[in-house]
Parts: sequence; structure tokens; C-alpha cells
Amino acid sequence: MEKIKDALVKAKQNTGNKSERKKEAPNTESLKSSHELVNENNLNAISYVKTKTIELNPNHLEKNRIVAYDKSEASTWIFDKLRTQVLQKMQENNWKSLAILSPTPASGKTFLAINLAISIASQPQKTVILIDFDLRKPRVAKYLGIEGSSSFNDYLENKANLEDVLVNPGIPRLVVLPTLKPVSHPAETLSSAKVNALIQDIAERYESRIVIYDLPPILNADDALIMMKKVDCILFVVGNGMVKETEIEEAMHYIPKDKLLGMVLNKAEVSAEEYYY
Repeated sequence: MEKIKDALVKAKQNTGNKSERKKEAPNTESLKSSHELVNENNLNAISYVKTKTIELNPNHLEKNRIVAYDKSEASTWIFDKLRTQVLQKMQENNWKSLAILSPTPASGKTFLAINLAISIASQPQKTVILIDFDLRKPRVAKYLGIEGSSSFNDYLENKANLEDVLVNPGIPRLVVLPTLKPVSHPAETLSSAKVNALIQDIAERYESRIVIYDLPPILNADDALIMMKKVDCILFVVGNGMVKETEIEEAMHYIPKDKLLGMVLNKAEVSAEEYYY
């Protein structure tokens, strides 16, 4: 447990007191606002101006198996290896946005999305924004222990600007857009002009940024189908022993082959030689 606490303290210290240039004038309705100042030539110097920074609870993270920030954790290598494979494929195709989805619930997609986002953010030349677009059953905030703050719900209801709902979880180069409660009419929300503008803004903001969307299971609603058209690539997560073969085949029918980055078998006990993606 002390190793986890030390890792969090070190991550938090790396975020502070370094100035950077602002790329564009403030705009409170978009990511072009001064929520963070980024120098693309020195990503270790990110300064979170208006983005809320929180301190993660090591016990809560351990309970939810969020381990990728702690390089002393034995299972971290799995996410680092996946990160390398994902980034190589994305760079080859000039992809910037990645959707994480599963055929059915309980496959562990949110767990994987968070750990992958943290692992990518540990790369010195990458920044990451993790967006919880599972609007029917959002869990990113729950897994990280983000509570009592403004969220995507407030942004949708025009109660907060985007800069007010972004959160830096004390990890350098990582920003989270949490959704704290289910959203009414999620499919219609994801098709709205407000969300479309948000997606475009996020995609174009920084050259170094990887955008990760945690999406709902593809066979439970049409939300994921809507978002698949708006992302560059898709990582398909299958829970070992949790999904029928017919469900995998049906889900694959909906995923465009040119956007399928790969498939991850989750919840399997594997060795370094057995792990594959």
C-alpha cells in the first residue's frame, strides 16, 4: 500500500508549478478555453489552470483494480504492453480517438479504459482525455473515486462550462470528463449538436492528445453505434466466460472492419507468453 501512496504523491508533484503557453483565446463553451496550458514541445510542463485537480484514494483504486499508474505493481506490464500496441497502430493510421466497448455488460471495459488511459499518459509525448460516454451506466468517476464535483451532466444542462467539469486525477498529462449519473435519452444526447461540437473540439485541440471514450455495451443500446461513426478506431473488450460466441459474432457485425483496432480478452489469468491482443 505504501508503494501505491508513493506513486500517487510522485504523480501529483509532477503536475505542478510549470508554466506553458496558451494556444488560443478563451472560449467558455469549448476546449479552446484556458482550462490547461500546454506546450507541445514540453508535455512535462502542463499547467492546469481551471481544471480541477483531485487526490486519488489508494485504497479505492486498489479495490477497483486501477493499477497502471504504479509501475511497481506486477500487473502493470499488461497495460503497458497493450498501450504500446495501441499507440503503434494508431500512429500508423494517424488515429487520435479511440472507443472502448464490449458486446455485453460485465466485460470490464471501464476498468480497461481507465488503466489504458493512465498507461498512455505515462508516455512523455502523449496527453490523454478519458471521456465517460456510457451515459446509461457511467462508472469512470466511481472507479476513480471522483465525487462531489461538476460533471458532464452539468455541462449538458448548461449549468457549467466545459472547463468547470474536467478533472485532473493527480496524474500528469491525464484529464477526465466524468459523468456522475445516467442521462435521459442518451442516444439523442450523443447525436445532438452540442455533443458533436464537443467531440470535434476535443479531437482538434492538441496534436499530442489521445481521446478515449468509454462507451456502453454495443448489444444493449444504439448509443455505441452512434459514437462509432465519430471515432477513429475501436478497441473491443470481451470478458472471459462472460459472453456467448453468438453475442461476439453479433457485436462484430456492427463494428466497421476498417475501424477495429483490436480485441482484448479480459478477466483471464495469463502469463507474459499467453497474453495476446
